[in-house]
Amino acid sequence: MSHIIPFKAVRPSKDKVQLVVSRSYEDYRKKELKATLTYNPFSFLHIINPGFKFHREIAGPERFLLVKNRFDEFREEDIFIKDTQPCFYLYQMRTRNHEFCGFFCAASVADYRNDVIRKHESTIKAREILFKDYLKTVGFNAEPVLLTYPDHEGIENIMNDTRKKQPEYHFTTTDKINHQMWVINDKTKIEAIQAYVRDLSVVYIADGHHRSASSSLLSEEMKELDPENEKYHYFMSYMIPESSLRIFEFNRMVKDLNGLSVEDFLIRLDKVFRIEFRGQEPYKPEQPHHFSMYLDGSFYSLYLRKNYNFSDPLSELDTQILYTEVLKPVLGIKNLRKNNRIAYGYGKDNLIRMKEQVDNKKFAVGFNLYPVSVEQLKRIADAGQVMPPKSTYIQPKLRSGLTIYEF
Repeated sequence: MSHIIPFKAVRPSKDKVQLVVSRSYEDYRKKELKATLTYNPFSFLHIINPGFKFHREIAGPERFLLVKNRFDEFREEDIFIKDTQPCFYLYQMRTRNHEFCGFFCAASVADYRNDVIRKHESTIKAREILFKDYLKTVGFNAEPVLLTYPDHEGIENIMNDTRKKQPEYHFTTTDKINHQMWVINDKTKIEAIQAYVRDLSVVYIADGHHRSASSSLLSEEMKELDPENEKYHYFMSYMIPESSLRIFEFNRMVKDLNGLSVEDFLIRLDKVFRIEFRGQEPYKPEQPHHFSMYLDGSFYSLYLRKNYNFSDPLSELDTQILYTEVLKPVLGIKNLRKNNRIAYGYGKDNLIRMKEQVDNKKFAVGFNLYPVSVEQLKRIADAGQVMPPKSTYIQPKLRSGLTIYEF
């Protein structure tokens, strides 16, 4: 049984929302970031990059304190407002090819600890602690965890009914994504959504494993320091039905063949895969257990042999198969997080970009995989297993600064 609550969001004033919200900080190229910070004084990037004001890079606890200062200034200047009553926030993003629609809420840390909110990725303890300290210092969370749940008719009916009304926000960003948000403050609707969510035995983290883990650490710490403040025991989430989620693949590119010739490498692969030479014809996998490989100026299709034995849900995952059968034993890459011989790519035209990287001799071989399905993600989470790093690139990618959860 899942438990969520509404919250009083700090959010941009209606006339400035389009100027405030930003993509993830890491998504900006250096020149674009500098231009945004220079010419848009309302951008949320000013809050998370407070050193720009002083023309230098600032890190660690000093940066955390300055982030809080910039946030307080945005509040004082009424760039941000705060709702006077707890609400849910229905948010829709529409691209040229897809529509995402879900709602912002506060999810329970207890659910995360009790495996009602299930994960499929491992986290790095140092990153958990760093973000926990950040949240504790700044006093707010602007990065929601993306949670997904099985499509639910009751929740869908409320969302459809809400979307018939005039949205609180309606704007388009420069990447041609249309954004709309509705404030759900009707008590009856709020209670109905909570009841429907309680019907869900489990929900799944699609994106935001470190954010949820850090929130759990912070909740535990604040039990002693601020026992009366219940806000620490929840974390901001965006809940989206499974049918709205989109999952894409990451390429794997390796800098060398670990001392093997091209012929010897292909012979090693032949033990596990049926290999077809495709020459200059780009090949993109059309189903699970099919792989595309670009090597020595040519494409190959790799089909996992039918006598391959699966032992558990993780063993059926293509990123795991590639790791256990190729990357680790053949190419000598044991630690996917720390080995600088491997790199990853994603996004539109990633197959062609992978080819270009190999042709330019930056890498010796590249692999393109079939995307992970929602059902695979759930089976691995249900089994208490974790995927290899960079197994999924999940959309939607939410804007920062649209709704903020204040402790």
